[in-house]
Amino acid sequence: MNKYNPNLHHRRSIRLRGYDYSQPGAYFITLCTQNRECLFGNVVDEKMILNDAGKMIEKWYFEFQKKFSVIQCDQYIIMPNHMHFIIINVGADLGVCPENTGEHNLKGEHIGSPLRDIIRWFKTMTTNEYIRNVKNNEWKPFNGKLWQRNYYEHIIRNEKELNKIREYIINNPLKWGLDKYYSEK
Repeated sequence: MNKYNPNLHHRRSIRLRGYDYSQPGAYFITLCTQNRECLFGNVVDEKMILNDAGKMIEKWYFEFQKKFSVIQCDQYIIMPNHMHFIIINVGADLGVCPENTGEHNLKGEHIGSPLRDIIRWFKTMTTNEYIRNVKNNEWKPFNGKLWQRNYYEHIIRNEKELNKIREYIINNPLKWGLDKYYSEK
């Protein structure tokens, strides 16, 4: 793979510049499968019915709290080709990083569990398990990657916004035919 060259690669970050994603807060995340391939189940009568792959994704969602002690899982929905969820970072694990001030370390990285590391871990774990099940249990194969390279995130700023996003997540299957991620595949 070629090294990143800003003159050739014009990737624009959707992250909030200067924001420390390891600090306490609530985050709304959307992950999409590569090419929006429907792999996790179907919406039937406005309800999401998870297949075995969808149940596996759900299992790994709740592993966030075990892997990252500073993370709490909130509302979520797994759809046929994407997932919406809220995770809450309750703060740095002082047992691991007793002098965490939210500042950068000498390498310029955030101390704690930055959102990108959490999402990378989730994508890695779910992809590896999915691949094992393609080989062992004849799950539908995917082409190239299970997940799209990037993800959508939104910093939730207050209780009203949090409740609005929770409602959006809960009602996602009701609006599947109108959803921007909808696919009849």
